[in-house]
Amino acid sequence: MNAEPESPINSSVRRELELRERKFLSAHAAFSDNSRGRVHPEAECCYRMAFQHDRDRIIHSKAFRRLKYKTQVFLTPSGDHYRTRLTHTLEVSQIARTIAKALYLNEDLTEAIALGHDLGHTPFGHAGEAVLNQLHPEGFSHFKQSLRVVDILEKDGAGLNLSFEVRDGIVKHSKGKGEIFSQALEHTAVTLEGRIVRLADIIAYVNHDLDDAIRAHAIAADDIPKSCREILGETHPRRINTMVTDIIDSSRREPGTLRMSPEILEAMTNLRSFLFTRVYESPIVYRDFRKASRLLHEIYAYFIEHPRELKTKYYPAYLQDISPEDNLRDFIASMTDRYAFSLYEKLFLPHPWNIK
Repeated sequence: MNAEPESPINSSVRRELELRERKFLSAHAAFSDNSRGRVHPEAECCYRMAFQHDRDRIIHSKAFRRLKYKTQVFLTPSGDHYRTRLTHTLEVSQIARTIAKALYLNEDLTEAIALGHDLGHTPFGHAGEAVLNQLHPEGFSHFKQSLRVVDILEKDGAGLNLSFEVRDGIVKHSKGKGEIFSQALEHTAVTLEGRIVRLADIIAYVNHDLDDAIRAHAIAADDIPKSCREILGETHPRRINTMVTDIIDSSRREPGTLRMSPEILEAMTNLRSFLFTRVYESPIVYRDFRKASRLLHEIYAYFIEHPRELKTKYYPAYLQDISPEDNLRDFIASMTDRYAFSLYEKLFLPHPWNIK
């Protein structure tokens, strides 16, 4: 659905929705009619508010569809119930919207940031990110690549032209092993909605990656630190509920802020540390990550030696105004796991001859 020139009748629909936001949302919310705007000015949609329109553009993007075939933690799992980057994104969105709604903040903005936050993620989870960070001359961060996707790479180089607040939330969502509540301005979204997505991302992956690790027999439920289980809960849904409820209750006591109680924050931090030590760096995960890293190393090396082949045969979105290395970064980051496997087979493995 494209934006059409406004008529007095049509524009009144969006205006009524904007006024409803002003009436019902907190004074600390980001209001759709007060956005800092888009990089390229355009006529607003007749019926959808700015952040609602951004959410729709993200959902209809090719990068969003590719998330269903990108690894969260476990590579090529045999079961149907392991998370992918897409299901992770949907869980982040659900958690973030729950918090935003309870705090009377902007759900459309929150959802748009959540749905777009991992669009730049590589195949093979953080293994792919580590490879590109090592090989590309300027390094690689998936959150910067997510912004690059929505700004430039989608729509054949035109980008999605999202609003400032959505773009800001996307590029500032990541925290790695850093503090859950960052004090650094360069990692702090300008809106409360963007900061909620940062928290929701941690809550989602800490809990669902543990759940998947138990399903994969990488750990047992009893391996989770006893203090974390006693404070946060013994089950996956109970732990999520404890964290979300604590954020809402603590933040409502001081409107305009995001808070967690010291006890829950400490337990959440300890649970995340356990996840890095016992799951992400466990032999069962690390072994596959090493294999995926080798695969991407070889693909990268091949196209460094054959840049014309990348341009003419494999990457129709090749951009003329950037370096071959930057195009190769964009190409590899866009891959799904299964495409990377298929491409590796095509480039490096012999194929049977058809003899008639």
